[in-house]
Amino acid sequence: MTRRRDQIIGLLCDHPELSAAELAERLQVSVQTIRTDLRDLDEALLVQRRNGLVRLRQQSENVGYTPRVSVARNEKRRIALAVKELVPDGARIALGTGTTVENCAQFLAVRKRLFVATNNLHAVVALQQAPEAQVSLAGGVVRLRDLDLIGAASTGFFAGYRVEQAIFSCGGISDSGEVLDYNLEEVAARTAIADCANQKVLVVDSTKFGRDLPCRNRVIWDYDVVVTGQDLSEPLRAACEDAGCKVIKVAVDG
Repeated sequence: MTRRRDQIIGLLCDHPELSAAELAERLQVSVQTIRTDLRDLDEALLVQRRNGLVRLRQQSENVGYTPRVSVARNEKRRIALAVKELVPDGARIALGTGTTVENCAQFLAVRKRLFVATNNLHAVVALQQAPEAQVSLAGGVVRLRDLDLIGAASTGFFAGYRVEQAIFSCGGISDSGEVLDYNLEEVAARTAIADCANQKVLVVDSTKFGRDLPCRNRVIWDYDVVVTGQDLSEPLRAACEDAGCKVIKVAVDG
């Protein structure tokens, strides 16, 4: 069921609107099954149903943290597994916010002697049992919805560190490769995290592609590594290759 609902979100990223019948045909299940899925996704504020059609819910703020945990769950774990292979024991890293980064923190908890700077309380909890880890948490005002810290205090926090790798996500990726977020505070937080690292690792699941969000800063090939389950278009793959950006494509199914 979780996988099917991930597939619904993925289809709605590719198509502005679809009917329950169209989704049922594409996913080879009954219309009643799709309607049950859509009701639950609507209640989780992930989709919007109107006049027999369904679309992704677009808003100025991301949906709540708990509903996002279940979206693309398997893909996020595969992204996290790939990120773990990039980070050696004893590394100094910065971790951003979001559910994909939380998954990365869970897998990185097996690494020894990590130094971690983060503004993500979920990541701190995930690293609680990491052997000999040292974790530094940003100050400022906590966003209770997401249990993270953004704003001026958080941005200044990252400016005080120099780490080997920064691992962070974003609100969306446009068709032309622009990196998007819901508000300027999130853009500033992502920029500060990226700027404190030698290697910049963008982790982004396939549901983020094709989103239309209001705030933009940089393009995906500005980063050193992109880890995703999305098949990039040929223009985006070429741009990444020309810029020296390594794209790690993880399997989505299975």
